Order: sequence, then C-alpha cells, then structure tokens
Amino acid sequence: MSASLAQADKRIALAGPLTAPGLGRLWPQAISAVRAARGTPLTLDLSGATILDTSGAALILAMETAHGGPLTLTGATPRAAALLAQLRAAMPPPGSPRPSPTPQLGTGLLQNAKIRVEFFGATVLALLVLPARLRFLRGAGFLRITDRAGLQALPLVLMLGFLIGLILAFQSAIPMRQYGADLYVANLVSLSLFRELGPLLVAVILAGRTGSAFAAELGTMQVNEEIAALTTMGIDPASMLVLPRMAAAMLVMPGLLAAMDIAGLLGMAVVLMLLGFPFSAIAQQILSTSHPADLLLGLSKGLVFAAALALIGCRAGLTAGNGPRAVGEAATSAVVGGIVATILIDGIFAVMTYRLGL
Repeated sequence: MSASLAQADKRIALAGPLTAPGLGRLWPQAISAVRAARGTPLTLDLSGATILDTSGAALILAMETAHGGPLTLTGATPRAAALLAQLRAAMPPPGSPRPSPTPQLGTGLLQNAKIRVEFFGATVLALLVLPARLRFLRGAGFLRITDRAGLQALPLVLMLGFLIGLILAFQSAIPMRQYGADLYVANLVSLSLFRELGPLLVAVILAGRTGSAFAAELGTMQVNEEIAALTTMGIDPASMLVLPRMAAAMLVMPGLLAAMDIAGLLGMAVVLMLLGFPFSAIAQQILSTSHPADLLLGLSKGLVFAAALALIGCRAGLTAGNGPRAVGEAATSAVVGGIVATILIDGIFAVMTYRLGL
C-alpha cells in the first residue's frame, strides 16, 4: 500500500506509509492542496497513516508552512506527534533572516585574523607546556623534516647565492668604475649579503620549498581527518606537528645562511678577479668592512624568518578546508603569507636597527 491523499471540505487526510520511498509523487500534490486552502482553517487527518518517518514529518511541516494559516492535526499517534515536535523545534523561527551566501569583506578579514591569533596563541601555549609533552615528539620524524628543509635545499641555496653575488658585483662595478671605485664593490656586496640579501633570499627559498611542503603535508592530514583523530586520542597537534617543524626550520637556517653568504662572496670574487683585482685585495676589503655584528644581525633575522615561515605554513595546513582544492589553496596561502610576513618583519628590523644605530 502506498501513501495517498484525500481532500474534502476544509479537511485533508493522509493515509498509508508516509516514508521516503512513497513521498515523491505525493509531495507536490499535498503542497498544492494546502496552498489552495491558504488562509482558511484546515484540518490535517493522520489517522490513516500507518508509518511516519522523518521524510513524512518533513512533508507535514512543509504543508504547515505552505498553508500559512490555522492548520489542525488530528489522528497522530504519540510517536508521530513526538517526531513532529522534535523537527518543529529544530526549524528556524518564522521570519528569521537567512545567512548571506557571500560573507562581508570585513567579517572575512576579522575571521581570518581571529584564526591566526588563536593559532599563534595555541602554539605559544604548546611551547610553554612542552616539557610535559615530550612523549609527543618523534626523533625520526624530526630528522626527516630537518633533512628535507636543510640538506635538500642546500644545492639551490648555493646556486642562487653564487648567481646573486655575481650579478650584484657585475651591476655595481659598471657605475663604480666611472669613479675608479671598482674595488669597493666587495664592500657593497658583502654588507648587502650579510645584513639583508642573505636572510631574505634564504627565507624566500624556505617559503617556496619548506613552507609549502608543511602546508601540503598538514593540509592532507586535515582533509583525511587525521588531525581530528589525533585530537580525539588526546594528542595536541601543535606539540606533535607544529613545534618540531618550527625547530627544524630554525635549526637549518644558520647553515643555509652561511652557504648563501659564502656562495655570494665567491660569485662576487669571480667578477672582481676578472676585472683584474687579486683575491688578497678582495679578501682584505671584505674583512675591513664586515664585522661580527653584521653576521649576527643577519643570523637573528634568519631565525625569526624561519620561525615565522614554519608557523605560517603549519597554520595554512591545519586550517585547510575540505575538498580536492584545499591542499593546493593551503600551499598557496603558505607561500604568499610567508613572503609577505618576511618583508614585514624585515621592515621592522630595518626600523629597529636604524633607531638603535646598528
């Protein structure tokens, strides 16, 4: 027996099993019937309904909404009445505003800022309680992350550093030759590499390689609900996943920075030697101009850059959405956010060093 509808004067009777398989044909007929009697008192008789599931209850509530006037239910069993009451309580109140399909710009920016602040606070708290959660750290995983972030990036750092030093020296030598100051190219390039270009270039490489890798890896875990599984088991994702990656990025930064500086100086020396200057004179200019404070300034910048890049990459991965595009969007967000953050932090360092006279 299938569901059926009978209509009389100010009365509609539903009979049979009011379940999902049989409501496809009945639904438009029932809605049309109650709309025809819209605004007048109407009685809905359920005494002939043998079974009522959530689909049938949804039909009855849709009939109430479509009628818009007094609608009296009769013949409902206690179980049917309880099911209707539960669904009616879950429905939004009449006249409640619908959420906008596109969030406002200000709301989106505030929400993103809130997510970043909450993630940063969770990371700081995880760092403070790390001594009590050392069991979450895995030595093999940390070594793997360090190898991917440091040793595997070394060839790219050396090549880029050599080319940057060579290009800087060549471009600087052309105008400085007009004043007979070719040799002072060594001073210019060495200070630029130690204080500014070295940390910036290594940070860009880390953002493109390591930050995106962190975001893709953690984003895949987020999409596969592995992060939720860790949280369910009582494991803090910030202690197990974020802090080791931050430590690995900061650990490899001094080595990559030293490789970048040495390769850049070698590239610069090649150009000056081709211009006729002996290597001893070039080395003397570098030693007379550069000081340990320049190296320490570049190193301090690099460590802050590495921590920021790792934090941004992990944040992009752990806050990734669902779906096939989530991982790609997380990697893009990590690279763009890391480079922007690097420039902003470098600007803060520039203001601080100027005010401090360093």
